[in-house]
Amino acid sequence: MKHISVVFLTIFLFTVTQAQTSLPYSNDQIRTGAEQTEKYLPILKGKRVAILANPSTMIKQTHLVDSLLALQVHIVKIFGPEHGFRGNASNGTEVSDEVDQKTQLPIISLYGNKRKPTATDLADVDIVIYDVQDMGVRFYTNVNTLRDIMEACADHGKKLLILDRPNPNAYLIDGPILDMQYKSGIGQFPVPIAHGLTIAEFAQMIKGQGWMEHAQNCKLQIIPIENYNHSMLYKLSVNPSPNLNTEQSILLYPSTCLFEGTKLNHGRGTDFSFTVIGSPVYKGIFDFSFMPVSKKGMSETPLFMNEMCYGLDLRNYDLKKLIRDRKINLSWMITLYKKSPEKDKFFDQSFSAQIGRIENLAGVADFRKQIEQGLSEKAIRKSWAPGLSRYKKMRKEYLLYPDR
Repeated sequence: MKHISVVFLTIFLFTVTQAQTSLPYSNDQIRTGAEQTEKYLPILKGKRVAILANPSTMIKQTHLVDSLLALQVHIVKIFGPEHGFRGNASNGTEVSDEVDQKTQLPIISLYGNKRKPTATDLADVDIVIYDVQDMGVRFYTNVNTLRDIMEACADHGKKLLILDRPNPNAYLIDGPILDMQYKSGIGQFPVPIAHGLTIAEFAQMIKGQGWMEHAQNCKLQIIPIENYNHSMLYKLSVNPSPNLNTEQSILLYPSTCLFEGTKLNHGRGTDFSFTVIGSPVYKGIFDFSFMPVSKKGMSETPLFMNEMCYGLDLRNYDLKKLIRDRKINLSWMITLYKKSPEKDKFFDQSFSAQIGRIENLAGVADFRKQIEQGLSEKAIRKSWAPGLSRYKKMRKEYLLYPDR
């Protein structure tokens, strides 16, 4: 009897915990642009179609490419962004052109020798579809690919059709505005870290602000999301990239990806990237530990591979609090810097080919100095306020959906 009581208590506590941490998703009422085939099939009729796609390009449980082929749409080729069309390339890894084994369609990589389609690539194309899930974060490279394909379409007289998707971090508009002195592959636009836009809204901003060549020639058409506003939470049914593979990682990403600019492992080489942070130097300081290993298609050579790292476990961090606060969490960076026995190496990037310096990720020079000087979250945020205020005002010009 005692054993049975313990079992029931365990089940009860698990159920209560799940109820407390489950988020109010709005998936049932939302229709993505891709799902509204009745609106864009007439646009594609008789056209030679190219699709920029990856594994997130889904209509329910079926890939958009497969769906449109079944509907007799004439797809002539696929353009693949970072991680590739099938999503089997690690972050930052160049991807080669290939032929898709399932459909036999040619795949032109836009994350290898070139970043945008050439005149030859588009010669047999009438219209390009862009349908890739975004994270709503400046250093997520899909927005760079978006700008590049907008430029290519503008240069060569092709229409670009965007099938819009919810931004899972749309509730969040936060971070310093990128100082264009620190423009890089992980920051191309003068926006905050979390910009609070869907990919179609961001496209309108790129065009409207002239952040692309020949913006006036960009023939842009959008299939908006139905029944959506920016405060709605949308649970992704497909991982947007190999390392963003949990609900927790997706919502923590705007905060924890900043650790790419430090000498700390943030979960690469584990099955829970962006939700744990640590280093061997914290042994005896933090109890929690994890060991990064080589993971094909995710992170082949992670920092501190096969070494025990000690630090923070954020896998059970309260996501409701994160969403309620509507802020990038800076306390983790501040805490780990203060407790580091190697402060002079905390922001060192000379040891590896990680994606960039903290200046490129934060987008400003001041952030590193602020952490090193021991400034509070409040003081750091105060330095962001003027730029954020100007951005929020400008952002309103390009909204397709209300903020509620």
